[in-house]
Amino acid sequence: MTDTTRRSGLMVLLLTGTLLLAACGTGPGTAPVEDRRAPVARPVMDPNTAAVKQPPGFENAGKPGYYTVKPGETLIRIGLETGQNWKDIAAWNNLDQPNQISVGQVLRVLPPTATLAAAAESGGVVTRPVGSGSIASTQVPPGQASAQAARPAEPAAAATTAASESGLSWIWPVPGPVIAGFDEVKNKGLDLGGNSGEPVLAAADGRVVYVGAGLRGYGNLIILKHNNVYLTAYAHNKTLLVKEDQAVRKGQKIAEMGNSDADRVKLHFEVRRQGKPVDPLKYLPPR
Repeated sequence: MTDTTRRSGLMVLLLTGTLLLAACGTGPGTAPVEDRRAPVARPVMDPNTAAVKQPPGFENAGKPGYYTVKPGETLIRIGLETGQNWKDIAAWNNLDQPNQISVGQVLRVLPPTATLAAAAESGGVVTRPVGSGSIASTQVPPGQASAQAARPAEPAAAATTAASESGLSWIWPVPGPVIAGFDEVKNKGLDLGGNSGEPVLAAADGRVVYVGAGLRGYGNLIILKHNNVYLTAYAHNKTLLVKEDQAVRKGQKIAEMGNSDADRVKLHFEVRRQGKPVDPLKYLPPR
């Protein structure tokens, strides 16, 4: 056998073997190939939680007559800040569990029947009729007290104007001295000195909207609502002598002075105009 013949036979054998291997690789008996690559994680969309959950009432955020709950707030605090009875707020919002409110929740803080104009009043200074005319709030910004004092008789006139605008007759809740004055940032009312057990009197006719110690920093507290605009608060009492929803008259004893949640015996007294703290000295009669 020649070398040429042998080479030709070898080439035939190699070609035949290649064809057989190819046939085995494509036939039904092909061995499975295992993919050892790490699987790609794919998010599973739960139809019940696919949408971002919004707090209750979020569609009313920023509208007049509505209030967005901030961290640490309770209905009692919100009532004080908006000038409303916390029980009314619970009713207007159909809250079965008033203590279970969440940050970001938007609450109605005006009656459902309130007009848009009345709702707009809740956000700022209000002009209200007095007799046949109208008088606007005359609050004095911090830093202007000295300029005001330079004009004789104006402080007394301002107090008379504010008291008249309120439509209420005011008295001092205790006879003690002013130991800390009003400051919009540091002190939202007056701190009045006195002795433990001394009577605390209602500063004007009204109705009790809160009695208790559920507002941090106020101790044993009473809040009176006098009309649709004004609230007064009486804090740090030793003894509370009225109950919620009770009508009280100006000068009625409602509590006894104490030092609950305070460093000394004192009465912290606030006047709130549509929830905003105002200087009580503009409403109380001159001493």
